[in-house]
Amino acid sequence: MYLNLLKTVVSCIGILFYTQTIRSQMARIRLEAPENFHFTTTIKLRISDINYGGHLGNDTFLSLAHEARLQFLAQYGWSEMDVAGTGIIQADTAIVYKSEGFYGDHIEISIAVFDIHRLGFDLFYTMKNLTTGKELAQVKIGVVCFDYSIKKVVALSEVFKNVFEV
Repeated sequence: MYLNLLKTVVSCIGILFYTQTIRSQMARIRLEAPENFHFTTTIKLRISDINYGGHLGNDTFLSLAHEARLQFLAQYGWSEMDVAGTGIIQADTAIVYKSEGFYGDHIEISIAVFDIHRLGFDLFYTMKNLTTGKELAQVKIGVVCFDYSIKKVVALSEVFKNVFEV
């Protein structure tokens, strides 16, 4: 009996060691925050933002980023269909999760525009849980300018460049 128990314990220790070794070797996304942010808003988490684990669902981070982006664009009188004369579309997204959020928490979302290029730009988001004081997540979204009427990528407007290029 003790021999079987010992074998089980040794087996569990081996699995734990193996798991930790794999984790330490896994590539991780690392995002570097820009120095200057152009917009900040606060959003209160709704019950529909919470998943079966009782915390903020991973899919909701994109919804929060989307809401913050719409508020950000609105301060310039723009929308996703008309950002200084062109539409925009998401090209890629990276999210680094830092901590949990719960129903009723107030989340501060800051947005920075950076890496402006001929066909678009990147948006960097920091999400901070004001209720706990912890950083919730970092999000980077690559944005491409898009003409929805002809379904083609188009050049970024000079107006946009003039607002955000230093």
